[in-house]
Amino acid sequence: MKKNRLTWLIVVLALVLVAAACSDDSGTTTTAGDSDTTTTAGDTPTTTTAGDAETTTTAASAEPFKIAIVAPSAQNDLAFTQSIVDAVNVIKDEMGNVEVQITDNTFIVEDAASAIRAYAVDGVDLVIAHGSQYGGSLQEIAPDFPDTAFAWGTAADTFGLSNVFAYEAASDEGGYVMGAMAAALSESNTIGIVGPVEVGDAKLYVDGFKAGAEAQNPDANVLVNYTGSFSDVALASEAAQAFAANGADVMTGTAQMVVGAVTVASDVNIIWFGTQANQTSLAPDIVVASQVYHWEVVLRDIIAKIEAGTPGGEQFKIDLANGGEVIEYNDAFALPADVKQLGEDTIAGIIDGSIKTGS
Repeated sequence: MKKNRLTWLIVVLALVLVAAACSDDSGTTTTAGDSDTTTTAGDTPTTTTAGDAETTTTAASAEPFKIAIVAPSAQNDLAFTQSIVDAVNVIKDEMGNVEVQITDNTFIVEDAASAIRAYAVDGVDLVIAHGSQYGGSLQEIAPDFPDTAFAWGTAADTFGLSNVFAYEAASDEGGYVMGAMAAALSESNTIGIVGPVEVGDAKLYVDGFKAGAEAQNPDANVLVNYTGSFSDVALASEAAQAFAANGADVMTGTAQMVVGAVTVASDVNIIWFGTQANQTSLAPDIVVASQVYHWEVVLRDIIAKIEAGTPGGEQFKIDLANGGEVIEYNDAFALPADVKQLGEDTIAGIIDGSIKTGS
């Protein structure tokens, strides 16, 4: 009996081994070079058609165009720094394969210089030094990195270097337009302008605004106060308070410190004209319009030059004619139709050359 049972077990075992040898391979298959890859029965196989490998390799090897921004104030300051950040983001959306790095709040020039150099060392394709105060640093750093393209503004000087672009804004144009509208809106004939440091696009804007106001109303009393700082909010606030005490019913200002002046204007219901970025969100009840910088207009040209093998040595400018400066109205402000038409007519006159800003 035991012998028969043993014989039966041997027969069953033999049948099992034969069945296993004849069945499909449906478990894990490891080929030479596989690294612990487990495929269980039922996994959907990956199919690669002709050309897929080439497409994948090309996409993987395409390096992004790298842009770095070094700027003096916060990237959301609704003024100078935000204008360049917004522009680079437009470029990123247009080009697609773009990597953006930002070092903001570099009020200290030495800190900015360190950031500029570090980006160049890292192999960034375009380093943007967004501040006229960075010129000296850039002049020293750029020659050390001849294969890196640099751009700086607002300025018109490339220092004779073949890898430095310069960009500037004809901010006097938008300033003139809004100055004319300011004079038309003012009932006290007193207008206040809060300026930072008397250089670059800040000075152009102040001069243009003053000229536009006086051209519209020769009796206008246009008060100008340069605080001596791009960033001191308290000084801007003090300047605005002084204008209010002197009867101003319209104000404007430029640079990132204007948030202090806008706060004062809002508190005492003095209307405001902005520049560099759209400042409506700061005080929707009093902001009439803003001259907005669209630096992407010149960044497109700069990047095209770089990709064509020219890393610098040229100057660019945004203005009303090329769309680099746009007057954006606050739809929530009840701007009289005739005053808005004055603004539009002034824009047209500056573009066709029949109106001169005096700057």
